[in-house]
Amino acid sequence: MATGKIGVTTENIFPVIKKFLYSDHEIFLRELVSNAVDATQKLRTLATFGEFKGELGTLDVRVDVDKEKGTLTVTDRGIGMDREDVDKYINQIAFSGAEEFLEKYKDNANNIIGHFGLGFYSAFMVSKKVEIRSLSYKEGAKGVLWTCDGSPEYSMEDYDKSDRGTEIVLYLDDDSKEFLEQQRIDTLLRKYCRFLPVPVISGKVQEWKDGKMEDTDKDKVVNATEPLWTKKPADLTDEDYLQFYHELMPGQDDPMFWIHLNVDYPFTLTGILYFPKIKNEFDVRKDRIQLYCNQVFVTDQVEGVVPEFMTLMQGVIDSPDIPLNVSRSYLQADTAVKKISGYISKKVAEKLDSMFKSDRKAFEDKWDDIKVFIEYGMLTDEKFFESARKFYLLKDVNDKYFTLDEYHTLVEGEQKDKDGRLIYLYATDKTAQHSYIKAAEEKGYSVLLLDGQLEPHMVGLLESKLENVGFVRVDSDTPERLIRKEEEKSTGLTENQTEVLTILFRSQIPEVDKAEFMVGFDAISADAAPATVTQNEFMRRMKDMAAMQPGMSFYGDMPANYSLTVNTDQPAVKTIIEEADKALGSETGAILKEISDLNAEISAASKEAQDKKEKAPEMKEQNEKVAELRKKLDETVKGYAAGQPKVRQVIDLALLQSGLLKGAALSEFISRSARLL
Repeated sequence: MATGKIGVTTENIFPVIKKFLYSDHEIFLRELVSNAVDATQKLRTLATFGEFKGELGTLDVRVDVDKEKGTLTVTDRGIGMDREDVDKYINQIAFSGAEEFLEKYKDNANNIIGHFGLGFYSAFMVSKKVEIRSLSYKEGAKGVLWTCDGSPEYSMEDYDKSDRGTEIVLYLDDDSKEFLEQQRIDTLLRKYCRFLPVPVISGKVQEWKDGKMEDTDKDKVVNATEPLWTKKPADLTDEDYLQFYHELMPGQDDPMFWIHLNVDYPFTLTGILYFPKIKNEFDVRKDRIQLYCNQVFVTDQVEGVVPEFMTLMQGVIDSPDIPLNVSRSYLQADTAVKKISGYISKKVAEKLDSMFKSDRKAFEDKWDDIKVFIEYGMLTDEKFFESARKFYLLKDVNDKYFTLDEYHTLVEGEQKDKDGRLIYLYATDKTAQHSYIKAAEEKGYSVLLLDGQLEPHMVGLLESKLENVGFVRVDSDTPERLIRKEEEKSTGLTENQTEVLTILFRSQIPEVDKAEFMVGFDAISADAAPATVTQNEFMRRMKDMAAMQPGMSFYGDMPANYSLTVNTDQPAVKTIIEEADKALGSETGAILKEISDLNAEISAASKEAQDKKEKAPEMKEQNEKVAELRKKLDETVKGYAAGQPKVRQVIDLALLQSGLLKGAALSEFISRSARLL
């Protein structure tokens, strides 16, 4: 028997392996089974090249649990090892046998999973002792038994083994007894090894007998050795794809469509990506796409391998060209990954473009289900945006669909403002904004429906990408001012009238939670509504985006800013103005004249001091008088307004139209309407 020290650079290598080599200790099983598959694939390759002339026999990998002995054993019938191999590949940590083998047989080798040589040592994360029992495929080879208790000391001796291959026997730690449970092992094998290219056997097939599940004599194979993505698309049917999808994602509705990836240059990549029905349920999970390396599961955290927006998709990608760190759990950012990510994005865009061109009606029928995905891609991936411009659709409030170019052509005749800018009007809720939509359509305008969760961001993106185009929500101004085609008409009000009427109307606006109102006047038309409530476009967009982005909570916490625009051409409003003039004109005129005189006096004194480069006088008495007069003006106008139900009626009609009249204010409106009738 030979003894020695494992070739490591530090005496503390095993504590490091035990605690930090992998983030999840359960990974050891994936590594050991993967190594066993490697050994099996190597033997197949050697047989193909004529370097192994014996009988291959049954090639599989077995995982056996022995609760009484406290052992877990992984067995293969692959190439095996002799003393020289064990010394080279086990005693010298991190020398990868797979790398050397691939270099020798790189043109024809079967898929070899191992890359780093540390996989075997993951066994020490869960074991107090590990044995290797192996017999090489080489003619005349002798069996070898290697034993190590988790220190740099090992023993190696001859071992009487009749069958070619390797057994890895783990004597599990007391705190790792969970891996002696067959159910736990089966769960891990389904997670990591369900698509390995060599049959993996674990336990026996069970059947129901005498009121309980019992083992049969039949071995239980836990993996499918030829998963769907390894086959040619021409050999597969839609039923094959759907069946595989439901195996991957049990309980899900059928996907809308899928993409079969298959490329071997300049990198190797296979896989199937499915488009699930997501509609507007914008939930970007990071575990819907599974990454495999030569059919061994690596991770379902695929950031960096697929573009961010594709985390909405589901499925599998498999590539030996994606570099992994020692744990195979995290991806390294390098040029290979970037090329693969770009390729996947390109293939998805090509698939969508092909669907649009081949059957536009079917594409439109799917649009509401795939819109979030496409918009997310356009917002986060510049190259995808450029590709998607061809098939991105705008839908109007009448459920008609247009490409960006088609819609530009549709509205360019009617919807240019006085500065030549093309205005795209849009609504976010057809029911709540019905009256605004109707008013815009009566003016000959088209109104888009942008009711998705990403629409606030898409509006900004399209404004930045489309030349000389602006988006305006249909309830952000009066119909006449949504698209300003000429200079505004004069309201016909004097300065004094405007000030008095502003107080008159503002004083009658009911309390609306988290809302502030500005009062303005516009000579719209005699047929238009007496007043309209609109919301500032910029602030509303900021609040919409704040609802999706915690970092913009400043805007979300601000009150909503609304404008009450009073139509001075409307007959009822004209009557209100005339009656206010008659009742208040002389009194408010005198107050405003006195305020004007005092302000003129204050301004003159300030200017004189400025000319003399002296400090401006306080004018305390005059300023106090102005404040007193303004208070008197407010009280006078508010007192009058309180007895004018028609003023409140005009305001409430505008609030009702915009969905802001609620609760007690709505009840009062109904009662007042009955009285006025």
